[in-house]
Amino acid sequence: MRKTLGWLLSLVVLIGTMGAAGFTAQAATAAEPAAATDATAATAATAADIKDQILAIPGMTLIEEKPYPGYRFFVLNYEQPVDHRAPWKGTFKQRLTLLHKDVSRPTVFFTSGYNVNTAPRRSEPTTIVDGNQVSLEYRFFTPSRPDPANWANLDIWQAASDQHRIFTALKKVYKKNWLATGGSKGGMTATYYERFYPRDMDGVVAYVAPNDVVNKEDSAYDRFFAKVGTKECRDKLNAVQREALVRRVPLEALYATAAAEAGWTFTTVGDLDKAYEAVVLDYVWAFWQYSLLADCASVPVAATATDQEIWNTVDAISGFSAYADQGLETYTPYYYQAGTQLGSPDIKQSHLDGLSRYGYQPPRNFVPRDIPMTFQPAAMRDVDDWVKKNANQMLFVYGQNDPWGAEPFHLGYGVRDSYVMIAPGANHGASVSKLMESEKALATAKILQWAGVAPAAALTGPAAAAPLAAPDAQLDQRDLEREPMLRP
Repeated sequence: MRKTLGWLLSLVVLIGTMGAAGFTAQAATAAEPAAATDATAATAATAADIKDQILAIPGMTLIEEKPYPGYRFFVLNYEQPVDHRAPWKGTFKQRLTLLHKDVSRPTVFFTSGYNVNTAPRRSEPTTIVDGNQVSLEYRFFTPSRPDPANWANLDIWQAASDQHRIFTALKKVYKKNWLATGGSKGGMTATYYERFYPRDMDGVVAYVAPNDVVNKEDSAYDRFFAKVGTKECRDKLNAVQREALVRRVPLEALYATAAAEAGWTFTTVGDLDKAYEAVVLDYVWAFWQYSLLADCASVPVAATATDQEIWNTVDAISGFSAYADQGLETYTPYYYQAGTQLGSPDIKQSHLDGLSRYGYQPPRNFVPRDIPMTFQPAAMRDVDDWVKKNANQMLFVYGQNDPWGAEPFHLGYGVRDSYVMIAPGANHGASVSKLMESEKALATAKILQWAGVAPAAALTGPAAAAPLAAPDAQLDQRDLEREPMLRP
């Protein structure tokens, strides 16, 4: 689906000109109430029609429609094969949302890699291109789970094939350019989709996407933690983490009380002690994943902190509910994939020598034992090799202080119009807006070009590129969850 450069430049100049004319017409009608009324009626008719068009797609059903100014927002189900290699073996309903702007606009295919958010949201590329957005729930995350669930059908190719079928169905309605995007596991998902179906999308924007090529080789993470931030901050965090294991007995008593009050159980991980250590070992990683260097000032001094203060900081940063059965259940599909294809980090922490009983526990410890798991080492090597040789119109954005960026995607000599950019000082919430000015301008220009909506001015130099949609505090929320270290 990639366009030739000459054709693309001609198209974006034309669309940029049409966009400018549209803005001029919009400004003129603001002073003409009758014309505005006519335009509103026309928009309403078009919006009503889009619902009919979407629901005319075989296998598509409506869960609900939620109003949002300037858009139509639909929560939908789409019938998918449980196994794309053997579609006759049954189907399941996969949940998705559609933020409809206009069929004349490009469409962004967003995936979080987890559950879909059923509130209206807009990813950064959607704001940049002022487009429509399709957001997909990853297979096996409830309620998008086959029943009965054959976990062998949860792999990156099956998930990419889910996207391909939905794209194929919706492309008949949304005929303009499409981009794939997502952050963290969603960025990985967008990348895997591109690897297996490289002709579907016109561009890919993958945020903070880990690339664990060799699961048993994790020294890159050790090097990261040896130099991230400042020595003062690293030492302060390490001291708290160590103190939490030194005070294991009184803090586990607090944990037992909290578990009793909340109804937490620990059948999957084994017992409270294993869960406690898993949370504590997440502490340093989770701090850099979700906090900034400036936040180190709020970390207590381990030597003088009370038990409650140690508990509070570990709970705030790592989350003591994470490895209870109730915390693990939602993310069983992720832990399954980490233990079968995606890989998971295992880092050395010499400051915990003699205190850690279990080390970084493998994903197998976080998945119920009745679900079989076998690791497939070739899966990530295949994707990594493909990206290095074949990336075309792909942008990878990482945060300088994000642990997951220690093993990023790299680009080789065979790639075309593709980039890896790092946001200085940023964490796991890195974005195009947080890049250095020159890279932010280039990234924005490329996203607009790939979407086919670059204004003419942006073609003369990236510095003229800017998001086409006005900011919207509610739509543009970044719903970052507090996730355990194993979960990107």
